Amino acid sequence: MPQTKRIITILGATGSIGQSTLDVVAQHPELYSVFAVSGASQIDKLLEIGQQFQPKIIVVLDEVRAKQVRDGLQALALDIEVQVGEQALIDIAIAPEVDTVMASIVGAAGMPATLAAAQAGKRVLLANKETLVLAGQIFMDVVSQSGAQLLPIDSEHNAIYQSLPIGFREQPYGSSFVEAGIEKLLLTASGGPFRSHTLAQLEQITPAQAIKHPNWSMGKKISVDSASLMNKGLEVIEAHWLFNAPIDRIDVVVHPQSVIHSMVQYCDGSVMAQLGSPDMRTPIAYGLAYPERISAGVKLLDLFAIARLDFEAPDHQRFPCLGLAYAAIREGGAAPAILNAANEVAVAAFLAEQIRFTQIPQLIESTLMAKAGLASGSLDELLAADHQARTHAQALVAKWRTAIAC
Repeated sequence: MPQTKRIITILGATGSIGQSTLDVVAQHPELYSVFAVSGASQIDKLLEIGQQFQPKIIVVLDEVRAKQVRDGLQALALDIEVQVGEQALIDIAIAPEVDTVMASIVGAAGMPATLAAAQAGKRVLLANKETLVLAGQIFMDVVSQSGAQLLPIDSEHNAIYQSLPIGFREQPYGSSFVEAGIEKLLLTASGGPFRSHTLAQLEQITPAQAIKHPNWSMGKKISVDSASLMNKGLEVIEAHWLFNAPIDRIDVVVHPQSVIHSMVQYCDGSVMAQLGSPDMRTPIAYGLAYPERISAGVKLLDLFAIARLDFEAPDHQRFPCLGLAYAAIREGGAAPAILNAANEVAVAAFLAEQIRFTQIPQLIESTLMAKAGLASGSLDELLAADHQARTHAQALVAKWRTAIAC
């Protein structure tokens, strides 16, 4: 059981990961205290958090929402400071009072504050894929130089972390797969809600269908990514950077039950796996308490009730987003940033019913081809590539919408 009380900032407290983090924190008030939280638009949730956890600071995106939060806090007679904007996110991530930062803002918007937390040497609980997809080398270099403690919260990467030798998982860039006796990483994927759909059926998928994941409770964007297998593609890129893993040593295995969260295969033939109920509170509790373990409030896994575990290879023809992610990380440079930016635009357009589900990979591939070769030596260049990719992808959406309307 951890002895020292940890002081936490939660970036993205109103999302599913943020809410699960708060649930674990609430179960252990003697171990954890919330210093600051951020949220985008769910004012009621921010006020509930303020009332229950009484953080010192709440950060929102703009002054309109800031006024709504301030008015709500005043009505509740709560003395909590409200701050606004990207710099405020960075400030709560690097505050000297804070030792642990949950980085769970979805999308590239969460990257600057996550990077700042790493530079400040915090324990970073990383639930933001885009930080590594957009700037993996830069981020891992910062972690190494600052002495920050990086703990992955994605269930798959958390499972791999738990299944690796302790020395390698804590210092993956201090050795290699060969030296650690690792053969490959096996990232499991549920396959999403359309695992058995034909290409013709995929053409007709609606946003309402795509956001209904069969096993996990997640936000809309990540649910669509799971349905397209882009989520798994981003996780391949993330695993490459987190674990210093050669791309040809990362395999994706479709496992519909989502009980085995991922595996590590060793050169002696052994396969180490982490199993559990599909509940994000498990990896969150692991990250909060590491190297100890605490109760997460999760239903214990009943293997007799599960009864069977199935595995199959991913279908790259029906779900080309996975192959696009492999291609982007192999190309390197700005390609992963372009991939991520185009995907964010494509998913937003699909959710707004501006493009079809099957046009998501088409838009991503078109943007990758159009923006190949963009500079990527610095964070500014990567952010510029991200911006150019978004602009190009948005123009494609507008063009395709016009064509469909005609």
